[in-house]
Amino acid sequence: MSKYTPNDKWSQRAAEAGYRARSVYKLEELDTKFKLLKSGITVLDLGAAPGSWLQYVSEKIGPKGMAIGLDLQEIEPIAENVKTFVVDITDIALVQNILNEQKISTVSVVLSDLAPKTSGIKDIDQWRSIELSEAVLETAEVVLAKNGICVIKVLRGADFDEFLRNAKQKWDLIKVAMVKASRDSSREVYVLLRKK
Repeated sequence: MSKYTPNDKWSQRAAEAGYRARSVYKLEELDTKFKLLKSGITVLDLGAAPGSWLQYVSEKIGPKGMAIGLDLQEIEPIAENVKTFVVDITDIALVQNILNEQKISTVSVVLSDLAPKTSGIKDIDQWRSIELSEAVLETAEVVLAKNGICVIKVLRGADFDEFLRNAKQKWDLIKVAMVKASRDSSREVYVLLRKK
């Protein structure tokens, strides 16, 4: 894993606090606003590398909770209440198999800070973001407990409104939030959805 180089106040703060990435403060803000994480719950983090969200989750859910982190990249160990696996998160059957092997039938919260590998072409990058978000929602529909919460990062653009319209047909509550720790140039927003 390459060494993280602090380059702004969020990055410097993360490095000083021992977090692996600045994105931890996005989750912290969302958690403070929406009360996502509680002691003892089970959390699934899709696209979890390098693991800063899992570090935060581990602290919030405590020793009786469990966090599962999945990513295409290997994630360095975090804590006893966190298990990580190298897997393509768009393979729902494989994700379910991992949860079954861990004796987890449902989870309370699904998190995803996933972003596509960017091409520099705004519309293509946004479309890929929507594709990943749809894959996260498909998984969340299968693994979330009733009234479970899913939080995903989505890039705003031409397909965003349609994505929200489609989501409203299957999800009970939908909120869109921007966070202070997002880079000024970013088009990212976080969408919070509750399972019916």
